Amino acid sequence: MLRYRRTSLQDVPVLFANSFPKSGTHLLTQVLQGFPEIGPAVDSGLPAVVTFEGESGQPRPIQQILKDLQRLRPGDIAYGHLHAFPEVISTLCKDSFAAYFILRDPRDVVVSHVHYVTEMEPNHVHHTYYRDHLKTFDERLRTSILGRPDIEIPFPDILARFEPYTGWLDHPEVLTLRFEDFIRDQEDTIGRVVDHAVQRGFPLAVSRDVAIWTLANHINPSRSPTFRKGKIGGWREMFSPENKQLFKDVTGDLLIRLGYEKDNDW
Repeated sequence: MLRYRRTSLQDVPVLFANSFPKSGTHLLTQVLQGFPEIGPAVDSGLPAVVTFEGESGQPRPIQQILKDLQRLRPGDIAYGHLHAFPEVISTLCKDSFAAYFILRDPRDVVVSHVHYVTEMEPNHVHHTYYRDHLKTFDERLRTSILGRPDIEIPFPDILARFEPYTGWLDHPEVLTLRFEDFIRDQEDTIGRVVDHAVQRGFPLAVSRDVAIWTLANHINPSRSPTFRKGKIGGWREMFSPENKQLFKDVTGDLLIRLGYEKDNDW
């Protein structure tokens, strides 16, 4: 408030980055963390607001999720992995939020998931299984596509994991972004991030061009503990013909609905 000579922050929206896991969460969060340099905002420092408990893999009660969101104050920057529950949609679509939803090609997501669970997150509920029971990358990739329906911990196939997020695509109050757009056309995509915040009530203290430049300079892959290559289409090097057919069998028309393919001939 002192920095931007304001007597109140009540009309400043919460900046919230929502994502399907392994879809560019840290990339979008880094962009939002640049907002304190362009207007009245502050990194909340709160942990991610999530649908599932990290260590147990069990779903969290909706009341706990809503309580986490209600803790956020005007101008706070926060992030999470939240299904499109009606109550959560209602919250993030309020005028007091400038919310974003980032997604990524699900084929790249399952490849990233393998590396994350196997190599990067020893506390992940499936880490030991991926590391010790699955011996090859192909076995791990098949598991990330098919899930583990044989266990009590919820870990369905990639279609069933993604479907609860698709409801976000129907709400323009939450800006949908693609990981690939940040890689292909960073300036234009960050411009959309800025424009959405402004439309939702965020008061820019600098010009739009300066805002875009400032936010772009906050992208630093080395500061992301889970960022590997940030590669588009890396799945092509990892999918065998059998993996491709399995993915098609499991996901049906998902890639078409998300705009990543025009048909199933890929």
